[in-house]
Amino acid sequence: MTGTEFEAAYRRLVASVARDGANVRCIACQDCERCAESTFCSRSKGLTHCHHCAECTDCSDCSQCFRCVSCQKCQHCIASERCTASAYLVRSIGCVECAYCFGCVGLYRKDFHILNEPYDRAAYFDMTGRLVRDLGIAIL
Repeated sequence: MTGTEFEAAYRRLVASVARDGANVRCIACQDCERCAESTFCSRSKGLTHCHHCAECTDCSDCSQCFRCVSCQKCQHCIASERCTASAYLVRSIGCVECAYCFGCVGLYRKDFHILNEPYDRAAYFDMTGRLVRDLGIAIL
């Protein structure tokens, strides 16, 4: 096999897998594509070992997430991307082992932050409550 033959075969393989939207060993997932071993998810694509997630893409080992992309081991996150082992994030990107962060980017092991700035617990919930209403963010 030459490099050219390999590249052509590889492109055909990628295209065929992309067309096959079948779920594998999922339970009660609705309107999902290419998901594996997930349960009770909806309108999602490419999930693995996820539970009760909706409108998520390419996430793994997540639960109760909504509109997240490429997150791993996250719970109760909303509209977040590329976050890992985090919980209760909203519109955050690239956060690792964080909890209760809103609009944060690239934080590591931080809690109760808004736009990467720390807040005490009460102030965090007061401000995020107002932001959720003002921005019209759907909190599940």
